[in-house]
Amino acid sequence: MSSKSARRRAREFALQGIYQALLSGNSLAMIEDQVRSAPGFDKADGDLFTALLRGTLNDTGALEAEFAPFIGRTVAELSPIERAVLLLATHELERHIEVPYKVVINEAIELAKSYGGTDGHRFVNGVMDKVAAKLRPLEVAAREAERKGG
Repeated sequence: MSSKSARRRAREFALQGIYQALLSGNSLAMIEDQVRSAPGFDKADGDLFTALLRGTLNDTGALEAEFAPFIGRTVAELSPIERAVLLLATHELERHIEVPYKVVINEAIELAKSYGGTDGHRFVNGVMDKVAAKLRPLEVAAREAERKGG
C-alpha cells in the first residue's frame, strides 16, 4: 500500500505551520525553519509547502474575508484547526488554480478528519463548497453540469 503523497504531506506540514502561527504569533521564518526540521519533512513536496505556508500566512485577513460569510459565527470562534484548514484551503482555491477545486476540498476534509474535532470535516466541507462556488464559479458550474449529464 502506498504511503501519503508528497503533496498531501506538504499540506499537512503547511497546516502545522499555519496552526503554530495562529497560536504562537512567531515569525514566518521561525515557523518555516521549525516545520522544515520536523521528522518526515524530507518526504514532503518542499516547494508546495513553502508556497502554501507563505501564501496563506501573508494573506490571512483577505482569506478570512473570503470564508467568513459562510461560517455562521465569527472567525475568532473557530477552533484553531478549523481556522487553519479553512485558511489553507481558501488560499489553495484562490492561488493554485492548477489544482481542481474538488481536490482542494477533499484535501481540506482529510486534514480536518486527521487533526480536527469529531464533525469538523463536515463543517469544513460545507464552508469550502460555498467558497469554491464563489472563487471558482465556472469550474464548479462545469462540474455540476457534467455530474447531471448535461
